[in-house]
Amino acid sequence: MITARQRILWASLLASATFAAAAQTPPPAAPAGPDARTEQRMHKPRDGKFAERMQERRVKHLADLKAKLKLDASQESAWTTFTSATQPPPPPPRADREAARAEFAQLTTPQRLDRMQARQSERAARFAQRADATRTFYAALRPEQQKTFDTEAVKHGPPGHGHGPRGGGPEGHRAPPPPKG
Repeated sequence: MITARQRILWASLLASATFAAAAQTPPPAAPAGPDARTEQRMHKPRDGKFAERMQERRVKHLADLKAKLKLDASQESAWTTFTSATQPPPPPPRADREAARAEFAQLTTPQRLDRMQARQSERAARFAQRADATRTFYAALRPEQQKTFDTEAVKHGPPGHGHGPRGGGPEGHRAPPPPKG
């Protein structure tokens, strides 16, 4: 027969062994999936070639899009206008960005808000220019080309709007909103 004292002794030994084993357990491995990829990107060293890589991807995407659209000779000028109007502006040199950050830090809060509002207006104007160029090009396409363009535009929209890990899921599709009621 096991006495109460022996039960307490065995329970204490078991608890001690459990705590000792837990203390030696290595930390869990890095998560796999979209969160891990985001984590890796956040800590990836910057080599100063980000803009070049983005431009290469843009050129490849436009070449693929042009091939899928099967443009005829009469649509070439619309294509050229579209691609030049939608070209993103080049990033400022690193030294200019650092100087701008230092200058921004010296501003008062109302001055910073004014500066941010001016930049927002500039971005809105660039977006309006891209949107007008896209509408003009879209109007020059035949209906079957418009369908192709629609499909490709969804795949290559702005970040967080329908693709990649920021899009809301592994396939890049956002979940539908919950029903109201």
